[in-house]
Amino acid sequence: MFSTRSGLDDAAPVLLLHGGGVAGWMWDSLRGTLEPCHAVLVPDLPGHGRSAGESYVSHAETVAALSQLLVATVPGRPATVIGFSLGAQLAIRLASEHPELVSQVIVVSAQAKAMPFTNVTLRALGVAAPLARRRWFAKLQARELFIPPHLMAEYIRTSAGITKATLSAAVGDNLRFELPAGWSAFRGRVLVMVGRRERRLMRDSADAIHAALPGSERSIIDGCGHGIPLQRPEWFDDRVLHWLSAA
Repeated sequence: MFSTRSGLDDAAPVLLLHGGGVAGWMWDSLRGTLEPCHAVLVPDLPGHGRSAGESYVSHAETVAALSQLLVATVPGRPATVIGFSLGAQLAIRLASEHPELVSQVIVVSAQAKAMPFTNVTLRALGVAAPLARRRWFAKLQARELFIPPHLMAEYIRTSAGITKATLSAAVGDNLRFELPAGWSAFRGRVLVMVGRRERRLMRDSADAIHAALPGSERSIIDGCGHGIPLQRPEWFDDRVLHWLSAA
């Protein structure tokens, strides 16, 4: 799994986990904001971006790889984990299964309730998978994630590199995701964010994530859909920095 490390080597580490269909480049703005005061780790998850040669197998396998990444790069230093969408589900599992590696979590737009008829959805995705390599289709999908013009080329390149196997595995685990038992036992700080204009399922999921961990903070972002870090990057970066500095 390809990853980059930047910022201050000895500072508090932050791990940034991107969503499905994008890659580590979605965090370019936040990375720049955090580098002056943090060690910033940004992987391309399996099957995405510069890790496209390694198919996505499962959330479980990816969380195991992420735990190894933290142990290898910032040993003995629990990290703040910030995840968006697919990456937010991974952040929840990482904190639940390896709490010794995670100090605090920001969960952005995570689905936390399993969807019915998953197999039907996956079959439809399998039929549509070749369209991801078509520029016009990628542009349509980019609108849903609020991909800005200067990142459109990266998005189209990433979209074209995602295989049917990766799409099926990543989306399948995403749709089936439920909160792990260990989440309610996590003792670090947690911020749960969701856009007010997201689907009801996403807003209900944010409520469930917060309810399972009553000490967490829930924030509903007015005017935002499913793509808060890309839709309002300056606001998001400032919010994250303020939250981290309040620890």
